Amino acid sequence: MAVLLTACLPASATWDVALSAAAYLLPEEENFVQPTLRGDRGALHLEARYNYEDRHTMSLFCGANFGWGDETTLSLTPMLGAVVGDTDGIVPALEATFAAGGFEAYAETEYVFDLDDSTSSYFYAWSELSFRPSERWRAGLVGQRTRVYRTDRDVQRGLLLGLSFRGLEGTVYVFNPTGDDTFTVVSLGLSF
Repeated sequence: MAVLLTACLPASATWDVALSAAAYLLPEEENFVQPTLRGDRGALHLEARYNYEDRHTMSLFCGANFGWGDETTLSLTPMLGAVVGDTDGIVPALEATFAAGGFEAYAETEYVFDLDDSTSSYFYAWSELSFRPSERWRAGLVGQRTRVYRTDRDVQRGLLLGLSFRGLEGTVYVFNPTGDDTFTVVSLGLSF
């Protein structure tokens, strides 16, 4: 498999790697960390996650990067993955980013086909709409539908504030800010 992937890559392509961790700070429940490692080389996209589709669950994805535009951009990354742990399954997924001026829309969707119990299969989504007045910071809205943390709301909505500097980005997400089920996610990412 590695030989086949290497043969498909352009010889001049280098790896772009990003490591991030999101700490879920939850009321009346144990906090947890969700790490993600991404690697891109040419059109090839590889991704490994833990505590993402479900707690105590590892996921591995392989996909392809597509992008269009210079000032206004659209990028799409369709992926296929597998999850093992508390949930075992197959996961088709799509990551999409649209940017124009200082505005950016990001969406990540996937469907987890639970191999142990088909009635436990589910749709996951994470969406952000943000405005970046400068290269260093951004603010906006966030929404998620997830299985790792559940509230009475099927979709959690909130606000985000992010700061970036030389390949390091930190973002604070406050979900359900006007409800009794408010929780915070603090994310820190490093690109190299």
